[in-house]
Amino acid sequence: MKAIETELAGCFVLEPRVMGDERGYFFEAFNQAHFERVIGQAVHFVQDNQSFSTKGVLRGLHAQQGDYAQAKLVRVLKGEVLDVAVDARKGSATFGQYVAVRLSAENKKQLFVPRGFLHGFVVLSDTADFFYKCDNYYAKDQEWGVRYDDPTLGIDWPFSAAHLTISEKDSLLPDFNDAMDRFRLK
Repeated sequence: MKAIETELAGCFVLEPRVMGDERGYFFEAFNQAHFERVIGQAVHFVQDNQSFSTKGVLRGLHAQQGDYAQAKLVRVLKGEVLDVAVDARKGSATFGQYVAVRLSAENKKQLFVPRGFLHGFVVLSDTADFFYKCDNYYAKDQEWGVRYDDPTLGIDWPFSAAHLTISEKDSLLPDFNDAMDRFRLK
């Protein structure tokens, strides 16, 4: 597995070594020791999640606060998404900046999103199966988030608002500056 650190410190794109022949392909999707070696830190994953969505579904931007913050290792099992991570670590040199990476079943790339980041994605293909490992358990009362279309962040989503499907909960999220004042972040 090759790890490429993005312009946001601690956030990595991971590219597996895929071996293929006339039978198909094989790759190691996750190896704890190798993963920790290539990203340079220990991460203990405790929960796996999976979602299914259709084209134009946008999920995000989400995180958990305080002691419930989560690091995530995300990938696409079927289809393609534009995956976005936003640095919400107060005091970080890249605070408020984002990275956007196309993840697909075809390219088999993964994105490691460290604690202190917001995360979201939009489905580019007709459907997508999205998988993520988390290093902390889901805690509904510790959720927080930011509107996907916050002008401060200026995320370049590939669809206009008219072509997106967004949950009511996500449509009611605050903007970035309000969220940073409201939530207990480390």
